[in-house]
Amino acid sequence: MSAAPANMTAIEIIQWGGPEVLQACRRTTPQPGPGEVLIKVAAAGVNRPDVMQRKGLYPPPPGASDIPGLEIAGEIVALGDGVGVPAVGSWVCALVTGGGYAEYCSAAAALCLPIPKGLGPVEAAAVPETFFTVWTNVFERGGLRAGESVLVHGGGSGIGTTAIQLARVFGATVFVTAGSAEKCRFCERLGARAINYREEDFVDRIQTLTEGKGVNLILDMIGGPYLQRNLSCLAVDGRLVVIAVQGGAKAEINLLPIFLNRLTLTGSTLRPRSVNEKAAIANALRQNVWPLLESGQVKPVVYANYPLVEASEAHSLMESGRHVGKIVLSVV
Repeated sequence: MSAAPANMTAIEIIQWGGPEVLQACRRTTPQPGPGEVLIKVAAAGVNRPDVMQRKGLYPPPPGASDIPGLEIAGEIVALGDGVGVPAVGSWVCALVTGGGYAEYCSAAAALCLPIPKGLGPVEAAAVPETFFTVWTNVFERGGLRAGESVLVHGGGSGIGTTAIQLARVFGATVFVTAGSAEKCRFCERLGARAINYREEDFVDRIQTLTEGKGVNLILDMIGGPYLQRNLSCLAVDGRLVVIAVQGGAKAEINLLPIFLNRLTLTGSTLRPRSVNEKAAIANALRQNVWPLLESGQVKPVVYANYPLVEASEAHSLMESGRHVGKIVLSVV
């Protein structure tokens, strides 16, 4: 049984709309189901899918909480049936399907990872969503290898800053696009070659920087408007991985570059995947990435930290595009 109180403070979406529709409320504290743990949340990450959910464009999968929030860090206070590890009292960060903007949140035990040594809860809460996403899309689906090159769109985002660091530490050359000189400078400090897409054509710039060869992999969040241009940036046997459609989901393209250069177009989304699928990613992160976080070779970039009850302000910042890296809500 849980030692948590019967009720908790949470942030709910009272209707579809702007940041102001995020309102503090009192909810029944969840209880962990079989294979789950209950976490007393210390901090929760804010992500673009939360904004989409708030607007009514990204509904929770069946059975998930309607409370937004896809990543948390905190202390385990109760175990569901069949859970022995992690134990009560363990401090973890976890990927969840919803419910993160709250004082308590249930999570699959298999998706809980120990907070890396040297990180506090705020930094740890900025890890799961972006690191799970980057690992599965850049290294598993995208197959990035040492000596290859990758172009990451949105280099200043949480996904972007994570992808830069991981690709670099695993031996790849990294190019990014970003929308301001400040963001470009930050990405360059992380080890990327940055292209200000507001001032330069990224296709021309990539061709120049790679001496006409193109890049081996592209991680794209824009979608339709960038599709043909992305294909023009790829080297022979290049791979394009699309993980979001912020610019739109549809495009009309010329298929010839795919045939002629043996290109691969793929994509994925994380939230609806099964616990077993996500657990495999968690295990890969524990083995390949956690040592890098604990040694300081890779570090989450936290731009701003708001109290939970100021979730609407956090969403306003995210939609402004001013931030670099992650935005986090502190619950305690």
